[in-house]
Amino acid sequence: MNYQLTETQELIQHTFRNFVDKEVKPQAERLDLEKEFPTEIFKKVANLGFYGMRYPDEAGGTGADILSYCIAVAELARGSASVAAACSMQSLMATYFLYRFGDAEIRENYFAKALTGEKIGTICMTEPDAGSDLMNVKTSAKVVEDGFILSGQKIWITSAPVANFMTVLSRTDNYEKLSIFFVPTHLDGVIIGRNIDKLGVRASVTSEVSFDNVKLPRNYLLGKIGEANKYLIEILAEIRVMTAAIAFGIATAAYQDALEYAKSRIQFGKPIGKFQLVQEKFADMAVKLETSKQMIYHAARLCDLGLPRMKEAAIVKLYVSECANSICDEASRVMASYGYAMEYPMQRYLRDARFTLIGGGTNEILKVNIAKELGL
Repeated sequence: MNYQLTETQELIQHTFRNFVDKEVKPQAERLDLEKEFPTEIFKKVANLGFYGMRYPDEAGGTGADILSYCIAVAELARGSASVAAACSMQSLMATYFLYRFGDAEIRENYFAKALTGEKIGTICMTEPDAGSDLMNVKTSAKVVEDGFILSGQKIWITSAPVANFMTVLSRTDNYEKLSIFFVPTHLDGVIIGRNIDKLGVRASVTSEVSFDNVKLPRNYLLGKIGEANKYLIEILAEIRVMTAAIAFGIATAAYQDALEYAKSRIQFGKPIGKFQLVQEKFADMAVKLETSKQMIYHAARLCDLGLPRMKEAAIVKLYVSECANSICDEASRVMASYGYAMEYPMQRYLRDARFTLIGGGTNEILKVNIAKELGL
């Protein structure tokens, strides 16, 4: 397979590539060091229409396909994985259920403003004892006469310290399966806990969140009680393909930096890129990058066409994230001491790439899922 981009997709790639080179890359080091949410860039990404790419025109979006979205994600990650992670959360997991199930109040006051970057959202799924095993979620929403009372604890919540709203995975009375609730962060009982200091994607701020008897009106139930598992599956493939796109962007940055270095670094009278062992490294990296790109394109097109894609999405996320970590490692070896120095971005690529092994489902869980898709 060798997918070619359409004229529109090439324009999107060009637009985001220029934006990243001018606006993101010059600030990537500072964002990583300061570990602060990229507020200014976040708003500029909104001006590019990124947060509405996945939604139709009538909802305030641009109606772009999943492949176009992944192209934009990869470019953002090439500049900063932190920016890509924060912006992808806004454009996918944070807003999808508002679009699908939000009433006029939620759509007007939160969804519409999230697409323009005026409000920031996130999704709360993981708990101290429920990560890969989401059915072990203990957060509960007690049904009362005029709504729900939400109580529980979440952890590893992206953008929580700056979020205006959350979509929360929770149990409800007498229901074995989970439900999804809309929770504005200004409500009494919503407690943003400690920030989590991470190895990588450090400007994508992450924290614990607690819900202490938070009162929710009935219209803050998104969809039907006990249907969360079904709703999550609707976007799970996209989440995994998007995570692969982030990994591809990080790997591309590492590869490009190492290639430039190999052409300019002189040892024994010639550029190190002229040595066969170094050339072998770049050949291997190039093969992994090209294969990763084509796999992302293929999985994204399956999503666009509405074809079966769960196995393919798991495979592409698993493969590309592993390739990204391998490429970052090899690229850092090419740069030797300079790849180890904090003043160069290679060390950031190494740290950021580790995130993609976890996001979208750990690779160990994905292997189990792939085996199940094969009938084992």
